[in-house]
Amino acid sequence: MIPSFKKFLVEEEKVVYFTFGRMNPPTIGHEKVLNKLSSASKSNPYRVYLSQSQDAKKNPLSYNSKVKHSRKMFPKHARSIMLDKKLKNVFDIATKLYDEGFKKIVMVAGSDRVNEFDILLNKYNGKKGKHGFYNFQNVDVVSAGERDPDADGASGMSATKMRKAASDNDFPMFAQGLPKAIKNNDAKSIYNDVRKGMGLKEQKEFKNHVQLDSVSDVRESFVEGMFQAGDQVVIKETDMIATVVRRGSNYLIVESNGQQMRKWLEAVEMVEPMDEGLWANIRARRAAGKPKKKPGQKGYPKTLDIEAKQDPDIKDRKGAQPAGYHTGLSKSTKIKRDAHFKKYGKKPDDQDSAYKPAPGDATAKTKPSKHTKKFKAMFGDD
Repeated sequence: MIPSFKKFLVEEEKVVYFTFGRMNPPTIGHEKVLNKLSSASKSNPYRVYLSQSQDAKKNPLSYNSKVKHSRKMFPKHARSIMLDKKLKNVFDIATKLYDEGFKKIVMVAGSDRVNEFDILLNKYNGKKGKHGFYNFQNVDVVSAGERDPDADGASGMSATKMRKAASDNDFPMFAQGLPKAIKNNDAKSIYNDVRKGMGLKEQKEFKNHVQLDSVSDVRESFVEGMFQAGDQVVIKETDMIATVVRRGSNYLIVESNGQQMRKWLEAVEMVEPMDEGLWANIRARRAAGKPKKKPGQKGYPKTLDIEAKQDPDIKDRKGAQPAGYHTGLSKSTKIKRDAHFKKYGKKPDDQDSAYKPAPGDATAKTKPSKHTKKFKAMFGDD
């Protein structure tokens, strides 16, 4: 089948950006290289490949350990950090990328290694060798704007300085070379992995505690799999309900009312399933065709988050136990009251027994909650 001219042009321009380094251990200097790589690639794919050398002096971390720690340290680039034990040098990488169908490659390297990689990659372009074969239309090597963070004498907190800090049992100094967002436990983990790779004892007590800025809970949950395609979210700014279409590196593409938009992780909240209580009643009434308030109308709720402070005496019982519903009651009465709601709350609305007074109604110091007010505003008192 003859490809279309449009497809031919796309194939002709197929380009991939990549970098290759020791990252032993990964540092804030490597983070700058990855950010440069991502920026330079624009809409093109980019890959991060790590060397597999291991020795006690300059390469204490194993290949698998480096990949694991790098993905944690640089979550924005985690999906681009490759794990492939068959790729041990730049020639293996170039051959692999050529076999994948890329026509052009651009390597991003430390400023002190640009000339070296440019000569090597172009020298063997189109020539068969032990590494295999690659024949790109164009091979470019560009500078990351910094010296190779793995090089001896590199400015800033280099990998060399971090290995020395680990060897000197100086965790505070070692931590200076880590991204500010990394958690303390992860920082200590990579520190000890470096020490073990150097043949040193694992450090269990850290007298000089270093308080690193923590990753936001949302970001951490996102990396662990929160916000999948099809999930419903609330856009905080407008309180609109939207559906996740796809995940970006630190953002989401969501759709609401037929319109797609890009939202940062901190700008949305998950719509949690609520199978009991007020929202179960709301869904049942909606299913029955009961009218509800529209956005913009008075009484329309501004948020779907109906979590309330739980009563300390019965908070461990199944279901929601809002403190405001049990004010002034003894613990035994609260338990009976909760059992009553669970028993009679399942009855149809047209049965009188569904409205039987609950234990404590006569003496409880209660008032309609904001959720009840929202419910009545949406569906009326009946």
